[in-house]
Amino acid sequence: MTTPETLPPPFRATAPETDPDPAPGLLAALAPLLAAESDAEAPAAGVEPGDLEQAVWLRLLEQLQETGAAPERPAEWLRRAVRAEARRARRTSDRERPYRDEPAHDPGGSGPGGSPEHSLLEAEGRRTLRAAVTRTPGRCPRVLTAMLDPEDPTYREIAGELGISQGSLGPMRSRCLGCLRRMLAAEVPAPGRRGRVR
Repeated sequence: MTTPETLPPPFRATAPETDPDPAPGLLAALAPLLAAESDAEAPAAGVEPGDLEQAVWLRLLEQLQETGAAPERPAEWLRRAVRAEARRARRTSDRERPYRDEPAHDPGGSGPGGSPEHSLLEAEGRRTLRAAVTRTPGRCPRVLTAMLDPEDPTYREIAGELGISQGSLGPMRSRCLGCLRRMLAAEVPAPGRRGRVR
């Protein structure tokens, strides 16, 4: 958000004290009013209040640069400017439509509309899991690989494939998952403490 302190040099209070330029004092006086008006108009316009404030600051700076003088009634001018920018934002959002043939972007999705970062993290998680499965002891690699099969076999099918009874598959699965969980917990670093160390 642009504030009087972050304005470009021509509008900061850097001129000598004898300079009658009213811009710095005007901008400082209008800041609270602009914030209040933007907060009131932004929800109906579908924009952030900070974006609305910035647009109005730019309009005011343009006017000061073009005319060299502040508006005659600054508070009234500012209210009209906020409403005009809110109308412009509404018109823009009314005209913008997503493509019909393109799915809406879902940053968390793993499909074509998902973000590349999310897809990469998912693939890395699958690789880490499968690598850990191969390091589990005894029959666990075969049991867990069968459980991770995308075909989603039933307990009966898995027991038949492994040559064990269906009743012993549940306890074996629990032991193998516990072993895998301990292995993965040891590989994932604990979150570091934040803040200063005392």
